[in-house]
Amino acid sequence: MQQDSFSLDGFRRRLLADALPHAGEAGWTAAWERVVEAHDPDLAAIACPDGARDLALFFLAEGNRRMLDAMASLDPPPTRIRDKIRAAVRARLEVDAPHRAAMRNAFTLLAGRAAPAAAIGNLYACCDAIWRGIGDTSQDFNFYTKRGILSLVLASTTLFWLNDDSDGQEATWRFLDRRIDNVMAFEACKAKAREWKKDASPLEDFLAALGRFRYAGDREPTNANPS
Repeated sequence: MQQDSFSLDGFRRRLLADALPHAGEAGWTAAWERVVEAHDPDLAAIACPDGARDLALFFLAEGNRRMLDAMASLDPPPTRIRDKIRAAVRARLEVDAPHRAAMRNAFTLLAGRAAPAAAIGNLYACCDAIWRGIGDTSQDFNFYTKRGILSLVLASTTLFWLNDDSDGQEATWRFLDRRIDNVMAFEACKAKAREWKKDASPLEDFLAALGRFRYAGDREPTNANPS
């Protein structure tokens, strides 16, 4: 006998499968209203108490789960940290490549419903999953700084990807490479700062501020060869 014939997550996946064809064009609220009509409304209310918002969050969480599956199947797996991060961020976006419009509408819904905490929570969960997935075992302050820096990389790259119409989203992968280069340069500056000054915390704060500004307003190089 099948051991797990029913679970709320399984039911959520069925709701999500029915909603996705409509979430990209009509939005998550309209998609939710449509799928509720095709399923048990009471059970749908238990699975997603806040309706479209909860289903959109489940969609993002499912993308995080499928990203880990994609990372585990890489052959050969990357060995350098920067390559692991690059592969993970790319995997996170590519697993939802068929549903870019649905992802865009999910972010719009979360912002419009005044749910920034939920969106930030999903971003943190994804970054935490990436670091754990590549074997990070830090337990000191680096645990938080790694996830904070990666959140900047992931968020900015996702926003770029959502609006990228280049072939194969190659412009996005170049953007991601530049973000990772920024992080590596920032980490090198921090290491130098520790050498220059034993108590380097004010300088590190200043460098951190500069690092954050580097993520804003990025543009493709003007001398890039046209495709």
